[in-house]
Amino acid sequence: MNRRKKIIKKLLKKAKQAQAKKQPKLKKRYIAKADRETEIQKEPQETSH
Repeated sequence: MNRRKKIIKKLLKKAKQAQAKKQPKLKKRYIAKADRETEIQKEPQETSH
């Protein structure tokens, strides 16, 4: 019983991880502070033209 339970637990864990990998990512990608500053500087130039 114990061995069977352990095997089932491992298989369920693996299936859960695979399912989680399929889900869309809700969290936005991290943008470095320096990159954010350059993006802010680019925006006013693009909108003014």
